[in-house]
Amino acid sequence: MRIGIDFGGTKTEVVALHARNGKELYRHRVPTKKNDYDATIKTMVDLIVTAEEQTGQAGTVGICVPGPIYTSTGLTGCPNTPWINERPFKKDLEKALGRPIRMENDANCFVVSEATDGAAAGKNNVFGMIIGTGCGGGFYINGQVVSGLNGLAGECGHVPLPYPRVYTPDGIDREFKMSGDSPREGLPVYETNDLAWSEYPGEPWKCGRRGTWETWVSGTGFKMDYHRVTGESLSTHDIIENAVRGEEKALAAFERYCDRLARCLSFVINLIDPEVIVLGGGMSNVDQIYKIVPKIWDNYVYADEVLTKLVSPRHGDSSGVRGAAWLWAKEK
Repeated sequence: MRIGIDFGGTKTEVVALHARNGKELYRHRVPTKKNDYDATIKTMVDLIVTAEEQTGQAGTVGICVPGPIYTSTGLTGCPNTPWINERPFKKDLEKALGRPIRMENDANCFVVSEATDGAAAGKNNVFGMIIGTGCGGGFYINGQVVSGLNGLAGECGHVPLPYPRVYTPDGIDREFKMSGDSPREGLPVYETNDLAWSEYPGEPWKCGRRGTWETWVSGTGFKMDYHRVTGESLSTHDIIENAVRGEEKALAAFERYCDRLARCLSFVINLIDPEVIVLGGGMSNVDQIYKIVPKIWDNYVYADEVLTKLVSPRHGDSSGVRGAAWLWAKEK
């Protein structure tokens, strides 16, 4: 049996999966005990013990945490669960359980889940990217998640936006629609307002850097861009709904978003040339992204033909906890 725990700022969830076929045997979630390190350890031990009691089986244990794990120290840098940072969390949990565990960040667990028995099952080279309040990614290569020497592999949210461009007051193609058609042939020029402005250096982000992927292609970045251009504050959902109805300002915002996401993903393709890119998080629910972005990234990828597939996740919000379980490989 494979046991996975998804640990977050508001909830802690456990799942038990059959070690060969991935069938879900048990699942339960409880509120996270905030700001209490000892209670966090106890909660996880209790969830694991209960899962084994309910299934009548012992299992391996994997943990998904909401932030990077630094290789040199083994410590975490999780902004939503700061009480485990600067503490030997993995070692203390192993001591409390009396067995080894494996632990990765949420983006790494996401890509493990989707590459093991999800939308990219059977592929050897996969990039997974979670796009929500922020954004982050993970690499799965030759059957293994790649954490990197510093534990930072896939931390694309803090990378500068590729190919930054200037927006001008004229030149937008009004034929762009949400039907899945490419916005235009060649590289786009956007109309925004009466003043020209540039993506570089970009707005500051919480990490202290400017113009990062999180600034532009996260759900938060999408809303920020719409407000920057229109002066209006709308939710991501409302902007997308307006774009689907053909509302001009929302269409222009979504067009800008798709081009930026295509630039970001072209960077990944040029770097590691994945077979599949899987998106997760709130923005992964926008169906038009999967039709439009691959048509745009042809402008940026150094290849005559781009064979990489862009797909939505099979397990959705469950990919974190399932990926934690699959940090221990399937049995043959």
